[in-house]
Amino acid sequence: VQLQASGGGLVQAGGSLRLSCAAAGRTRYAMGWFRQAPGKDREFVAAISWTADSAKYADSVKGRFTISREVAKNTVFLQMNSLKPEDTAVYYCAADLRFDTLTVPLRIEYWGQGTLVTVSS
Repeated sequence: VQLQASGGGLVQAGGSLRLSCAAAGRTRYAMGWFRQAPGKDREFVAAISWTADSAKYADSVKGRFTISREVAKNTVFLQMNSLKPEDTAVYYCAADLRFDTLTVPLRIEYWGQGTLVTVSS
């Protein structure tokens, strides 16, 4: 599976951004987003099942971020609203056969390249 992420950029606090991740190859994978801030470990952000009927979020983004999926196009989106400076990080798209463990970086089978999100105060 090849993952191509896009949509990062610079935004002011309180603003919004939408990330996209297109998957090529096998399609029946749960997909999600992780992020890594400078000097910190990579952390889970959100995940969605391959059928798009289940989603889960890190507590830090609940109510502000929404993950969605266009099953036919095998593309996942992360709508990020009410952005805060602490959301600044490189965001990585991820795919794995198992949705239940798609919160653990070490368990991820496929990674996309990162896309930088910078939130200014």
